[in-house]
Order: sequence, then C-alpha cells, then structure tokens
Amino acid sequence: MTADNDKKQQSHKKKMAKLKDNIDATIAAANTERGVGILLTGNGKGKSSSAFGMVMRALGYGYKVGVVQFIKGVQLSGEELYIRDKCPEVTFHQMGTGFTWDTQDRSGDIAAAETSWAIAEKMLQDESYHLVVLDELTYMLSFKYLDADKILNALRNRPESQSVVVTGRGGGTELIDWADTVSELKEIKHAYNSGVQARKGVDF
Repeated sequence: MTADNDKKQQSHKKKMAKLKDNIDATIAAANTERGVGILLTGNGKGKSSSAFGMVMRALGYGYKVGVVQFIKGVQLSGEELYIRDKCPEVTFHQMGTGFTWDTQDRSGDIAAAETSWAIAEKMLQDESYHLVVLDELTYMLSFKYLDADKILNALRNRPESQSVVVTGRGGGTELIDWADTVSELKEIKHAYNSGVQARKGVDF
C-alpha cells in the first residue's frame, strides 16, 4: 500500500511540476503592462455581477473606479445601494430610464443614453480612473441609440493605463475585436424560466 502511495505521489508531483512550468512560461511571456478591455456577453446570468466583482477588486487596491449603467435605474439594485452608501470614491451613474422594452419611448431613451454616454466619455478621457465599467452598453449599440464608431473610438483612445469592462448581450463583432478579453456566459437553466421570482440580493 505504501509503495502504491509513493508511486501515486511521484506521478502527481511530475504532473504538477510540468503544469507549473507551463504556467510560469505563460506568466513570463505576458510582459506588456497596460489597461485591458473586457467584454462580458452572452445569455447567461452574471455579466454585471462579474463586472462589480472587478469593481470591488479595484477598490481593494485603492484605485479610482467609474461605473455607468445603461438600461437599468428605475428599480434600485443591491450594487447601487451598496456603492452609493459605502463607496463614495466610486463615480456612479445610472441612465435611470429602466428597461427600454418597458419605456417603449425611443426618443426618450436615446436622449437618456446620450446623456449617460457623455458622462462615460469623460471617464474614458480621464487617466485617474483605473477601471471604468460600462454596464449594459451593448444594448445601446444593438438598438442603435448611440453611434458605434464614436463609442469604439473612445474605447480605443482611452488612457493606456485604464481598464474598461463592457457588459451586455450582443453589441456586434467590433466590440469583440476591440476587447482583449471576451467571456461569453451561457445559460444552461434559469430559475426564472421555472416560475421562480427574481431574488433580492442574488438577481438584483
């Protein structure tokens, strides 16, 4: 039994040493230091949650953070309540119109989107922001509320040290081309589709 355990240990050690070499080589090859563009997309739950996880991570290091939420804003969310009360160092703006499929007011939504984008654009020109989150921005492109070229130009020409997270479904191939990291969240199943109400503190 001891000999068998020793054999397993040696095999495990060999595999882990090889894995460590591969990881160390990957880390060593990543020698460019700059801000990154991240796109969180797909039909699955968790895009905004992931973005706000990065907000908390940046705050842990004392970095300045800006957040602009498109679409959302009529119903208070847990992240809004927490950031407004506990994180005054975060510049936080919500479009405030709620979901565009609820408002059904294209001209009003476009005006609100343009106002919100003006705030986001200033953040993207301010190198003091370490991280900027543009939550649900993809909808503004999909619905053609904002000019895609203007948005992509601002994203590409932001300060070199600034990282940006864009969330939402769709948004087009140009956003994918712009981003350094793209994660697609796939929905396998969702409680809402089984008649379970959205849960405070979990879904909003």
